[in-house]
Formats: sequence, structure tokens, C-alpha cells
Amino acid sequence: MSKPSNKIVVITGATRGLGRAMADKFVALGHTVIGCGRSGQHIVSLKGLYGPPHDFQPVDVASDDEVREWAGGVLKRHGPPDLLLNNAAIINRNAPLWEVPAAEFSLVIDVNIKGVVNVIRHFLPAMTSRRSGVIVNWSSGWGRSTSAEVAPYCATKWAIEGLTQALAQELPSGMAAVALNPGVINTEMLQSCFGGSANSYPGPAEWARKAVPFLLKLGPADNGRPLTAPG
Repeated sequence: MSKPSNKIVVITGATRGLGRAMADKFVALGHTVIGCGRSGQHIVSLKGLYGPPHDFQPVDVASDDEVREWAGGVLKRHGPPDLLLNNAAIINRNAPLWEVPAAEFSLVIDVNIKGVVNVIRHFLPAMTSRRSGVIVNWSSGWGRSTSAEVAPYCATKWAIEGLTQALAQELPSGMAAVALNPGVINTEMLQSCFGGSANSYPGPAEWARKAVPFLLKLGPADNGRPLTAPG
């Protein structure tokens, strides 16, 4: 179990982008990081860099079976998380909605919505039994506005906003669920949309320096609030 000064932080999509930058920063601040990602190679790298008590496993959040097995092991080894960060997401290739193949649309839905719910389904009962903990579901500026050629991604992030506000109404006192717009950061996902112009935005490590302390301060008073990470 965690000490008062040491939070247990679960991060999905921990192998790249914002997830990896958060993992690095949380570890640097002395917290225990439990992470997952789809890339087995990147998981091996993280395990080599950060040994126990940190814990990294290859998991596809779109698979309820994989998430069930992962969560069960995490809860047995570490107990309920203090921070559950649903960061894992993918984006469609830029295209008008009617040109997005059905399989690609389904994959975006499966990871960005079903993946979040799978993680909540298997971690939240232990958190609610303890009546403490914060769940942060990654939204986007495109969860509160829209742009052309990313309609599937926009649809998932608008869904996360509504899902999180409904979840917030279901939680016991002492907990919080928050939809977080991380802002515009130069990640592979942004590069797929913006091309070279993504380089004019801050990178993940720079973002995490401000975002991680912000996340650590979230608590019951933030329940249901749509928040934006400090830029």
C-alpha cells in the first residue's frame, strides 16, 4: 500500500507520448507508477529503466479480458490506485468521415471509449470500497470543439466528457472523476494531424513538468469538473 507521500499511479498508454512523459515525472517525484501499453518492446524498456515497486505490463485496453487479468494482478500486488489515468488513445488518419473505413472507425471507438470503460470496470470497485482515489479520463480540445477530418476521434472525446460527468455522479463521497483536456502537445498523434507544424508546440516532457504536479493536487472537490491541464 502507498505511504501518505507516495501515491500509486496507474497510467494507460504509458509507453509513448504523454503517458511515457508522465511515468518519468511521477517516478522522479517518488511515486509508484503502474503502467501498461500495447508495445511489448517499450514495456521491456520501461521495466529495465524502472524496477520494483514500479510495474509495467503489455496490455491492449480494448480487450476486456486483458484488462481484467492486468487489473487483478495490480490490485493484488499494489492495492487500489490513488490516481487512475486513462490516457491511452488513438486517432484516425485524416479523412472525411465517409472515407474512414469501418474497421478503422471501430478501432478508434474500441480503444478510446471501450478501453477507458474496461479499465474503470476492473479498477474502480476496489477504489470505491476504499472510498478514495481520483480517475482522470483523457479528453481533448476536440472533446469540446471539432475539426474536419478527425470526426471519429472527436466523437470519442465528446463521449468521454459525458461518460465522465455521469461517472462523477455515481461515485461515493471522497472520490473524483475528471475529464482532462491536456492541451496541444507535440506528440506522434498531433504530428499525424498537423504534420510539421506540430513542432511549434511543446513536447511531452515539457508538458509533464507542469501537468504532473497539477494531477497530484486533484481531489474530491474536482469531481465532475471538465478541466484543462496547465500550459
